[in-house]
Amino acid sequence: MKKVAAGVAASHPATAGAGLRVLRDGGTAADAAVAAVLACCAAETIYTGLGGGGFATYFDAGTGRVTCLDFFVSVPGTDGDLDAGPMVAVDVFFGGMPQVYSIGGASVAVPGVPAGCGEVHRRWGRLPWAEVVQPAVELATSGVAVPAAHAQTLDSCAPALAWGEGASVYTPNGRRLQGGDLLFHDGLGRAMATLAEAGPEVFYTGEFAAVMVDAVRATGGCLGPRDLAGYRVLETPVDHAMLAGHRVLARHDLNRTVDTIAGLPGDLSRPGRTVGVAQALRDQGRQKIGDTTNVSVVDSDGNACVITTTLGLGSGVWLPGLGINLNSMLGEGELVTDDMVPGKRMSSNMCPLVVISPEGELAVAAGSAGASRIRTALVDTLLGVLVDGLEMAEATGRPRFHVVDDTVHVEPGYPREELAALAAAGWQIKQWPGLNHYFGGVTAVGRAGAAGDPRRDGVGLLL
Repeated sequence: MKKVAAGVAASHPATAGAGLRVLRDGGTAADAAVAAVLACCAAETIYTGLGGGGFATYFDAGTGRVTCLDFFVSVPGTDGDLDAGPMVAVDVFFGGMPQVYSIGGASVAVPGVPAGCGEVHRRWGRLPWAEVVQPAVELATSGVAVPAAHAQTLDSCAPALAWGEGASVYTPNGRRLQGGDLLFHDGLGRAMATLAEAGPEVFYTGEFAAVMVDAVRATGGCLGPRDLAGYRVLETPVDHAMLAGHRVLARHDLNRTVDTIAGLPGDLSRPGRTVGVAQALRDQGRQKIGDTTNVSVVDSDGNACVITTTLGLGSGVWLPGLGINLNSMLGEGELVTDDMVPGKRMSSNMCPLVVISPEGELAVAAGSAGASRIRTALVDTLLGVLVDGLEMAEATGRPRFHVVDDTVHVEPGYPREELAALAAAGWQIKQWPGLNHYFGGVTAVGRAGAAGDPRRDGVGLLL
């Protein structure tokens, strides 16, 4: 059986290039994934950043063990000396519909990206930390060209991203960044260089911790030094389900991706499966507005590391002189639950996963951007590769549908007979005019090759 070739898949050429560079330098999948994630924090700040949170899934080829790490954001307020003020409401047009979104200091939760990258490297890395961070230092110092698909996302998210200090970054001279323009954050190069030298603790107990606390509290938030010093990366249980004789392994996410895979119809041949897949994917409630990005890496030893991170839409609270936007997770209505208490880890739709073949070997390492569409994108891609026998690029790039209540949102080119079956079963059909970032952004490396989603101008690079 064909083995998975070493490679990197990401949603920006510079991100994928950073990961491939580290693989070529002898790094493990973990080294390369961390390098790529930190590169994201310079090249893909429309989606993510050092002020965000995320999850990692790691497959150890030697032992066959899969580990999921939770470095998502946690609720601030453990200091207990300050109540958060009101958030700032902004109108964001997402999927063509205006939705109210909340930003500002009160929306900032305790970030986990620096700690998460440090823990992945500590557990499974081989190269020195500074060497793994170096590609991100260079990208942050020079700036990075914006892909056209990222610029389209900015068009939707600009009311939040270009708010306050973000205006000079994302709408320089009053003009919104377009594809090919330079994305540059003044001070981010210095921040990355300090991270390379001092390590992740610089954000939690070092010089950046006080800067973060002051910035958040000055804008109405309650994040404090105890929140930062007490933050820890968690190991989280691994769910699994069978799909076409393969085991799919991932964390238990808010969208219940693994449970959804377990609930797919028994007959997965096309066109008959469509109605059953739509039923399994049925969502409840409104769609989450925030966005994410993903990196998938496999090394020459067959180890895999998949990391998904996000800022939400970004709070508009920037660390002065460091070019870092903080997350807005407390302004994500879908993620705010009744049991939110200081120190509690927030929930998320992110679901980096690995697929193990019937022979016990790695078949796919994949993750997706797209908030509540993450599950849709991953399920469709896995069906494409494992059931339909497609190459990875074709599986990630083919038209998708996404279910919201009783409506199927569909990209052009989806088979007409399958849409007719959905309509006959009582589903409403909403046709979209083209492939759209709304439908997620898969990055995957597997036996079928490496690919990044064209909806994000993603790329897959093999070693």
